[in-house]
Amino acid sequence: MKAAFLIFLFFSIAISIHSETLNKENHSLLQTLDKELKNRKEYTHERETKIEYLKELLAESSTPEDVFTLQHKLYQEYQAFICDSAIYYLEKNLELTRHLNNDQSYYETAIRLAHLLSSSGMYKEAVDILDSIPQNKLTADLTDQLLSSYDHVYGELAFYSRSNTLKKTYNSIAKQYKEKLFQILDPSSDLYLSMKETRFRDSANIDSALFINNLRLKKLSEDDPGFALVAFHRSLDYNIKNEYEQRKKYLILSAISDTRSAIKDNASLTLLANILFEEGDINRAYNYIRYSMEDANFYNAKLRNVQISEIQPIIDRTYNIRSEYRKRLLRLFLFISVLLFIFSVLSLWIIYKQKRNLLKAHSNVQQINERLKTLNHDLTEVNTRLQYTNSSLAESNHVKEEYIGLFLSICSTYIDKMEGMRKMVSKEITHGRVAELLSFSKSGNFIDNELREFYANFDNTFLHLYPNFVDAFNNLLQPEEQIELKQGELLNTELRIFALIRLGITDSSKIAGLLRYSVNTIYNYRAKIKNKAKISRNDFEKQVQAIDSTLY
Repeated sequence: MKAAFLIFLFFSIAISIHSETLNKENHSLLQTLDKELKNRKEYTHERETKIEYLKELLAESSTPEDVFTLQHKLYQEYQAFICDSAIYYLEKNLELTRHLNNDQSYYETAIRLAHLLSSSGMYKEAVDILDSIPQNKLTADLTDQLLSSYDHVYGELAFYSRSNTLKKTYNSIAKQYKEKLFQILDPSSDLYLSMKETRFRDSANIDSALFINNLRLKKLSEDDPGFALVAFHRSLDYNIKNEYEQRKKYLILSAISDTRSAIKDNASLTLLANILFEEGDINRAYNYIRYSMEDANFYNAKLRNVQISEIQPIIDRTYNIRSEYRKRLLRLFLFISVLLFIFSVLSLWIIYKQKRNLLKAHSNVQQINERLKTLNHDLTEVNTRLQYTNSSLAESNHVKEEYIGLFLSICSTYIDKMEGMRKMVSKEITHGRVAELLSFSKSGNFIDNELREFYANFDNTFLHLYPNFVDAFNNLLQPEEQIELKQGELLNTELRIFALIRLGITDSSKIAGLLRYSVNTIYNYRAKIKNKAKISRNDFEKQVQAIDSTLY
């Protein structure tokens, strides 16, 4: 049970996939047919050009044989193109063969004329012509053609007859001719295969009919004019088999072949229009039935017009109803579109007004922002200056604190030294050593020692405040001119001068007084160092004054 269900499921999926693939293929073929129908005037022009060329050759022909051959070719070109013209050239050849006393050519032309007349609905005329032909005087090939034409005439009469009694009679007569043909035809001929396929189709033996149709299709390419008829027969086979997508496919292929070959005597496009109408593809159905009517009018066979006129009014009426409905929808959409347009214009006007107000407000906000930016910039600068001032004040206070401490320490030291000197002088005077005391007062060692001690105190205190001063100062000088201190030195004379400048003492006379040098000596030191600078001389002392302390 489970296996049966799986097999059923497998076949259901396979059929579904096949159907979907066929639908896509038919959709693609319909697009190809639409394209070919747009080019139908070009295909018609090609056939007309060929016909004009044959007519030019006919006008230049001098022998009856050449005239007969060219008129026969013109008949072949007109056979499925313009019915009246095909009949005209067959009648011309009938008259010509009478004068030539060529009975076989006459009979062949008469048979062709009868076949063409029956296809146009002129059955009485066709039967009269066929009855006038003596069968015992025909070749085997012409006998085949004669019997085939009889079969065709009575088959057409049976198909279009309104009387069931006559329908049965005509079918019986046609069947007799078919039986005769089956006995004498070559089994490999297309006529034999076509009749065989029709017999299988009429007996609902569709698989055999399709097999025969395959044999016929193998002999043709899609560019062969005969392909359209064989494809049409195959669509009839699939119609009996209820495979409607396959039927539709081969009707499309037949219609494409008819269009490319400029065949105006066609039935595929009419049937296809009816199928599309039933499927709801009204626009295509309407276009195809219009093309079919144009072809029928061009071909000028009343029977084709009658066949199409049975379907066309229904399609036209449905198309007109749908067109009117679409027009009403279009008017409704147009009305809605106008309302939407008015609403859009009003909305745009409101948006425009709002945008103008927003732009104005935005402009005011921008102006305020610009003023705020300016104020913020000014405030930032003030804060920067305040920070710098605070930093400078803090540094200045720190320096003052350090040097006040140094000053008090030095004062205390000097008070102690003065007390020691007082005691020493008192002692010397008490012991009467005045000469030694006078000698001590004249010696410069005391001052030198005190000056060295002053320099050492200054150097220690300054480098405590500015420990990176020497490195920072050297960075302002050219590499080869940088100051190298001797072992044990904290600062030398040049560094002490610029250390005082860093402390804010820029006057050379004050610097000279503090360091116990002449003003010229101080000036020369300053000028000499500036010449060694790797930056501008004018900016050198400003850069020295910007050297950081250890406060931050």
